[in-house]
Amino acid sequence: MVHALLIEDDTDLRNLLADYLRRYGMQVTALADGKSLRRVLPGGGFDVLLLDLMLPDANGLDLCRWLRETSTLPVIMLTAQGDPASRIVGLELGADDYLPKPFEPRELVARINALLRRAGMPRGAPAADSAALVRFNGWTFDRLQRQLTSPQQVVVALSSAEFRLLSAFVDHPRRVLSRDRLLDLSRAPGVDATDRAIDLGVSRLRQKLGDTPRNSGLIRTVRGEGYVFDAELT
Repeated sequence: MVHALLIEDDTDLRNLLADYLRRYGMQVTALADGKSLRRVLPGGGFDVLLLDLMLPDANGLDLCRWLRETSTLPVIMLTAQGDPASRIVGLELGADDYLPKPFEPRELVARINALLRRAGMPRGAPAADSAALVRFNGWTFDRLQRQLTSPQQVVVALSSAEFRLLSAFVDHPRRVLSRDRLLDLSRAPGVDATDRAIDLGVSRLRQKLGDTPRNSGLIRTVRGEGYVFDAELT
């Protein structure tokens, strides 16, 4: 699954783009400023950066220059400054593509796929109807419908936070995820959260997945490290 890092300070546009990309089977980490970008990027795990040029605390061109000092991560710049001079500067500083606002979200999806093909990533963004449906240990998780169904065909209600946390787990099965990493993967745009929020979210998910303190079959605690989603995905 393609993991896009979206940096956009306009809350409405950020949420719209994140939701749209998820409908096309992508995982999205959506953040609002340059400080957040500098915090999460060193952790890796991203396939493409969608970077707004005008941010409240940083200039997108400066961020692109900083990024290129240490990373080859593909970058698409999103900006209202669509004049040729701005595009040329952005591309010269290391951006791979440049999309002036306003734009159609579907064009952004097409540009991401084209950029990843050029970068040698064969996977691209899968179709939403296949990538959004995940089955594990008898459970069915439909991310388009935001619905979890038990092996007994009972629909289990999920809060928004639980939905995001389960999405992070199914995207990284059988890998140890620290609390900080889970925060980055599941944090709602514009919302500050803590390690305690992750622990509470895991506890609630365990209850809904039928895990018990003596039998944590799907979500295991790795002492001092974090959590593992120990499931066979199909």
